[in-house]
Amino acid sequence: MSRFILIGHPVGHSLSPAIHRAAYAWLSADHDYQLVDAPDRAAVEAQIDLLRRGVVAGANVTVPHKRLALTLADHVDVSAERVGAANTLTRNAAGEVVAYNTDALGLAEVLGELVRDVPRAVVLGNGGAALGAVVACQHLGVTDIVVTARAFREDLPEAKWPHSAEFAVLGARSLAWIADSARTRHEAAASKLVLQATSAGMKGTEGGRALAEALPWREFAPETVVYDLIYNPPETPVLAAARARGLVAEGGLSMLVAQAQLAIRIWLGVLPPRGELLAAARQTLEGRA
Repeated sequence: MSRFILIGHPVGHSLSPAIHRAAYAWLSADHDYQLVDAPDRAAVEAQIDLLRRGVVAGANVTVPHKRLALTLADHVDVSAERVGAANTLTRNAAGEVVAYNTDALGLAEVLGELVRDVPRAVVLGNGGAALGAVVACQHLGVTDIVVTARAFREDLPEAKWPHSAEFAVLGARSLAWIADSARTRHEAAASKLVLQATSAGMKGTEGGRALAEALPWREFAPETVVYDLIYNPPETPVLAAARARGLVAEGGLSMLVAQAQLAIRIWLGVLPPRGELLAAARQTLEGRA
């Protein structure tokens, strides 16, 4: 039996055990997947040391440790290097830890089933999830990516906008927060793909309704696709507003499953069926409602 883990803080809410255990059942494999609450750097380092020594066969990493995991790895795959964060760690034959990022690739796979030939996308947020969303858009061939975040204040120069330089390196354009800028609202309305990558609307947080109200719903074209990376609750204020406008809208559960599929392929060399994993995730989420 191999042991796989999820490192984060907090992690008790995670659906990952249900997803991974469904995959192991499909494989008829006696593996285990456990949650590890790691409140600080020392705790993360201890878990990565277990991976390096072979006690743990593979690790996923979630907030707030994705950037830290990248720095603690011995080797970094291009998937993690581009995003600047790692969510999947594995051990190679030499006993070295290799960092990957399956978030962006998983999101790109999901979005590729929803949209085609999108010239411009708008990403809401400036954290790690937003960086992954930008890379996912690039995988889809989107050439013009606009990023806007609440911290991008019009009364401050762009050089002082948190993390805007990281988006510039990726080739994305940072614009002032959409609720405060007519220009940003105009450019967002011309986008055919809207990616909500903030925590606003997540269960237990505030700001979801205000975020939904900031978007120019009447100006979006009918073919615009809205994807909210949040998966709990299944219906966020942004998704509800998009569906009320008649737009295609989807929540982040499909991305969560897609990134898990890719992590399992890295660890075990096989890609489990998304449908079975998605069903397990939905059943678990519904049981917590």
